[in-house]
Amino acid sequence: MDSDENQQLQIRRGIRFPSKPICFISALVLFLAILFSVVTKSSHFSHRRSIFRLNFTPKLRDDDFIEIEAPYCILWMAPFLSGGGYSSEAWSYISALNAYIKKQKNPIFKLGIEHHGDLENSEFWNGLSSETRTMAIELHRNRCRLNQTIVICHSEPGAWYPPLFETLPCPQLPYDYYKFVIGRTMFETDRLNPEHVNRCNKMDQVWVPSDFHVDTFQKSGISPLKVVKIVQPVDFDFFDPFKYLPLNLFSVSKLVLGSDKQSSHKIYTFLSVFKWEYRKGWDVLLTSYLGEFSGEDEVALFILTNAYHSEKDFGSRITEFVAKSTLEKPVEGWASVYLIDSHVPQVDLPRVYLAADAFALPSRGEGWGRPIVEAMAMARPVIVTNWSGPVEYLSDENSCPLRFEGMSEVKEGPFMGHFWAEPCGDELRLIMRRVMMNPNEGERKGTQARLEMVTRFSPEIIAQDIMKKLEQIVIV
Repeated sequence: MDSDENQQLQIRRGIRFPSKPICFISALVLFLAILFSVVTKSSHFSHRRSIFRLNFTPKLRDDDFIEIEAPYCILWMAPFLSGGGYSSEAWSYISALNAYIKKQKNPIFKLGIEHHGDLENSEFWNGLSSETRTMAIELHRNRCRLNQTIVICHSEPGAWYPPLFETLPCPQLPYDYYKFVIGRTMFETDRLNPEHVNRCNKMDQVWVPSDFHVDTFQKSGISPLKVVKIVQPVDFDFFDPFKYLPLNLFSVSKLVLGSDKQSSHKIYTFLSVFKWEYRKGWDVLLTSYLGEFSGEDEVALFILTNAYHSEKDFGSRITEFVAKSTLEKPVEGWASVYLIDSHVPQVDLPRVYLAADAFALPSRGEGWGRPIVEAMAMARPVIVTNWSGPVEYLSDENSCPLRFEGMSEVKEGPFMGHFWAEPCGDELRLIMRRVMMNPNEGERKGTQARLEMVTRFSPEIIAQDIMKKLEQIVIV
């Protein structure tokens, strides 16, 4: 047995065997036990790793594994099955790279994927298109040798080897087993904590999505030689306003405040999409919207949200927030606020954006802002805080950048002591009123937004940029 063979690792049906090529089969054939009612949802999440190994691994023969004749391998490890921000970003990258590699006559890379870094969400997987699930299964079967593999750890640094919490580590073995190890990450504040800086500096490179992150990572102490900007691709073919009919938002939402506008002939609809946390600025959004509009305005705000380490009773949170605020209820009553807190399948998201006249997110900080660029690709005008990741793509021509009043200190959570932006509520009121009164302005901005998503952030452009950078690593 030669030295090459001695350095191999094979993962087969969740068990590691030495002296064989690595197999990427531990994930992505969705929850067979769940489909046959063998495992309940609660047990699925409480036994994440074992359920993942059992239910995402098909019963395959050795012949089912694909040995692609390419000299090098990209192993992309990310929380593919979580449905969160890192998840959607990772899907956009592997979809772009897979399409790009397939067009190559003699590709030097093959692509494999592995879930890591967060819990699995069966609803999310079920909501993906059949084409996406098929692609994922195929990529997960690919295998390659460790010393020919570039591992991309696409997650927050706490999940990197050795992880700070229970997850499949990335990489799965010490760094020097692999050809090259890259961390893909981002943060929504003005700095990184020392532990994350240390973990980033152990990587061969760290990929970040914007100039904002290049600056904050380097100022935090990460070697400038390691930090590389890789923007996110936007699937403008999937998020295409000409392919869909708007979703009836009333059919998937519940009224939280104000009168029901369902019978109104024409209302102006604002949409906000975010996970429920203070950073997203939902308090600023509600204060500005309810302060500017009343029940006599033909307007509605739809909030599509999900829990983030919190309870799910968002309707009560909204009404309690309003009751404790300094807002005075208008004589005409509150402007209408609707809540969408049930799962919306990924295949229906374009229809959700299309149903809105404008998208609003007065966030205190964003890594990139996937819902923002998705709304822009759907030609919706967006109102977004002009700070952090979104600065990479916002302009007066393609959006309504929201001014921020200054920086505020993060008071709790893992980023306590960091600073982020405090969006200007008064300006948000003015912008929301302006786009409502001047819909033609919003349409012009939305048209320009889609054009820029297509020309600047297309999957083909980003995939080509990534492949050039990876080729520079292996061709020395």
